[in-house]
Amino acid sequence: MLLALHKPYGFLSQFTPEPGSRWRTLADFSLPPAVYALGRLDADSEGLLLLSDEAGLNARLLDPAHGHRREYWVQVERIPTDAALHALARGVTIGGYRTQPCAVRRLDPTPSLPPRDPPIRVRPSVPDCWLALELTEGKNRQVRRMTAAIGHPTLRLVRARIGALSLASLALGPGRWRELTPAERAAVFAAPGTCAR
Repeated sequence: MLLALHKPYGFLSQFTPEPGSRWRTLADFSLPPAVYALGRLDADSEGLLLLSDEAGLNARLLDPAHGHRREYWVQVERIPTDAALHALARGVTIGGYRTQPCAVRRLDPTPSLPPRDPPIRVRPSVPDCWLALELTEGKNRQVRRMTAAIGHPTLRLVRARIGALSLASLALGPGRWRELTPAERAAVFAAPGTCAR
């Protein structure tokens, strides 16, 4: 079984609470028993999260050697220059680790997303912009650390796509989930270069 969940802000990608944590867990979504998250999204991140009860899918999907692309939509503070975006695409150093090259582009128009609860902080005097980052790796808080490395802190982070399977194509609102069809399952494991938007 392979499930897709639109994880909202404020939920851990696990079923057991962290001691003393204010974050809620996946137990709130009435998911089938014995499923586990394939990868993770931090509690303050949103978007497409896959879950399964099948052993071995985690490594098959998340190992960078397999090249499964994941696209993140990132709202950042201020407007990055072309030079900053090129630096991000080439790879930046975060915590002594150099990130692999990735695809980066500005999202114009701004993506249509449900409002976040609570909303991000807004400073009228500071503009913001949305970027799309496509990665094949996923270190702890990597996207946030990458945008910070070029001087543009992340305000909101949404995983929009895994392989060729997009959150938009699933038409799932925040907190909603369903089992993937065979065609959708194939899209998750689509070969690099076949990603559909």
